[in-house]
Formats: sequence, structure tokens, C-alpha cells
Amino acid sequence: MNQDNPLLVAGGIAAVAVVAWYWWSDYRAVRCGADVERGFPGATPSTLRMCLIGVGGALALLGAEVAGEYALGLVEQQSRMTVLFGLYTLAAAFGEELVFRGYLFVGGRGPRMLWASIVACSLVFALAHPFLWRVGEDGLEFVFGIKEAFSTTAVFAGSVWFYWLRFNRGNPTRSLVPSIVAHATKNAGVFAVKAAQGFVVGWW
Repeated sequence: MNQDNPLLVAGGIAAVAVVAWYWWSDYRAVRCGADVERGFPGATPSTLRMCLIGVGGALALLGAEVAGEYALGLVEQQSRMTVLFGLYTLAAAFGEELVFRGYLFVGGRGPRMLWASIVACSLVFALAHPFLWRVGEDGLEFVFGIKEAFSTTAVFAGSVWFYWLRFNRGNPTRSLVPSIVAHATKNAGVFAVKAAQGFVVGWW
């Protein structure tokens, strides 16, 4: 998402909000005991314990990422962010969880195939983030550096954690709630760190 176009960013937030509303409707129906056929994946209740574990893991990953950036001298290479785009990242936490942790995995073929697909899909998830590539004036450009490799690795680790939250034994309903909460916590934490470092540059 190009944050230079605030209308596009706002439109992305609105689109995710519409889908989230329908997902939440399925979630409420399931909580009330309804049998929702062809409902959204992961629209099932979870426990507070799993959500807290998710938040703790997300904050630990964020702490490791920030510490790594300082250790490698990468802080000044941080991208800048607007407040509107920060809100978009919170919406994206839901959208990305629904797409990746909701649909992109291989289930029903045993744990080995499941976790092989989780690693593969997490790699796709990480590479989809524009760190190792960007669209410039001359088209698609590839960028290979320490900062780009480090950020891509951090996104990959986060993806694996979000998958684990959905498919571990402590989440028998395969609820997406812990993953969504953890992802939103991570993204909110990134915004807070950028704000503290002076990389939040305006409202939109």
C-alpha cells in the first residue's frame, strides 16, 4: 500500500472494515451456538490465555527486532509513516490474518505437511512485503542489503508465530482471534516505536 495516496489508504481501511464486519457477524453467531455453514475461517471463540500468549510473543518479537536494528546500526534507515498509514497497519493486521492464517495453509494431511506449508506461506508473506523490492520510476527494482534482509526475516518470524497461535493445541477451535490480536499488537508497537524515534511524519 502506497501511503503517499491518503485516499487509497483510507479506502483500504474501509474495505478491510467491511470484511471484518462480516467476519465478526460469523464470530458472534458461533458464540451464540449457531452452526454457520461456509462462514469465514477462524471466526470462533478463543481463550484470554491464548490471546495473552500471542501478545507476549508479539512484543518479544518486536523487542528483538528493535534491539537488532540498534545493534546493526539500522535505525536511521527506518521508513517513515503517517498516522493514517498507522491506522491502516492495524486494519491490515486483520486482513493479512484472514488471508494467510485463515486460508493459506495445507490442512488435513498431517502435521508435517501443515508446518511445511506454514514455512512456505510465511516465506511468501515475508517476500510480499516491499523490503527486498520496490516499484520505482524504471519499474520493479530489487534491493539486497542488511536492512532489507533483516526486516524480511523479522516479518517471516512474525508470520510463523501467528500461524502457531492458530494451530497449536491450546487453540482447539482454530480461532483467528489470538493471531489477530497478536498481529495488531505487533503493528501498534511498530507505530509506537517509530513515533518515539521520530519517524511518524504527519497525519496523512
